Amino acid sequence: MPAALRRALEAHAAAEAPNEACGLLAFRGGVAERYLPADNEAASPYRFTLKPRDPMDFFLEDEGYELAVFHSHPTDKAEPSRTDIQNIGQWEGRPYLILSRPKGELRAWRIADGRAEELEIE
Repeated sequence: MPAALRRALEAHAAAEAPNEACGLLAFRGGVAERYLPADNEAASPYRFTLKPRDPMDFFLEDEGYELAVFHSHPTDKAEPSRTDIQNIGQWEGRPYLILSRPKGELRAWRIADGRAEELEIE
């Protein structure tokens, strides 16, 4: 995770507080290259509904990128909540990054079949 992208995630989370921030990360060859901030239509500190600011963001996969979802936890740890697991929807099986604002901790997960498996972030 390049330091500039990490700072972008932290800045977006701070700007959206007390609500959860969300967005997409575009990876190529396992390296995060771009952060695409989105709007949280739920406007909630407990859940998010990701709405890309540019609908074309979803088409980055056609350019060879892997998309991952990002969101912040304004008051909790960087682990998937029950709500995250139950509402995984189209993000099931994809990298799923969570930033804990109180701890400044960023962790990655893959959620599938009702279970969360932690992924390594370098």
